[in-house]
Amino acid sequence: MVSPLALVSFHRHADCGGGGADTDYARRRHLSPPAAGAVKVYISAIRGTPLLIQLCVVFDGLPAMGIFIDPLPAGIIGFSLNVGAYGSETVRAAIFVRCPKASGKAGASIGMGYLQTFRRIIAPQAFRVAVPPLSNSFISLVKDTSLASTVTVTELFALPSIRQFLLRLSAGVSGSRS
Repeated sequence: MVSPLALVSFHRHADCGGGGADTDYARRRHLSPPAAGAVKVYISAIRGTPLLIQLCVVFDGLPAMGIFIDPLPAGIIGFSLNVGAYGSETVRAAIFVRCPKASGKAGASIGMGYLQTFRRIIAPQAFRVAVPPLSNSFISLVKDTSLASTVTVTELFALPSIRQFLLRLSAGVSGSRS
């Protein structure tokens, strides 16, 4: 069984990661320089700091600014931002490194628009390259969910030990009554 925290965080990373790769494309097409700069800072900051620090900033830093979040959503936000930054770089590399510029020019030369070229020519090439690293990111995320215990999120691997503790506690309490 996979941790629900990992599943939700990986699902939410698409919002962060896809936006990062799209903004990189926008930067290359000179559409949105301020947004591209903000995403570049976000990716550099997230990739340059340890995940544990990011979780502590989300869980402890936001309440200091007056934003109070429960532990589970704080964990999801922290993991999603982290995996989103790495996923953004994976998708960016798959699109811009793997797919040659000639692919886009070939689509334009036969009358395809950008979206049609992307969907029919670029995305299939990028998908083949992006799936293995994204799978590795998901596996790493499953392992990293153990860090959520630092922000008091009870995750998958802690539940059996808590249940055993409660069973022993109830057995000890009921045993002392007789």
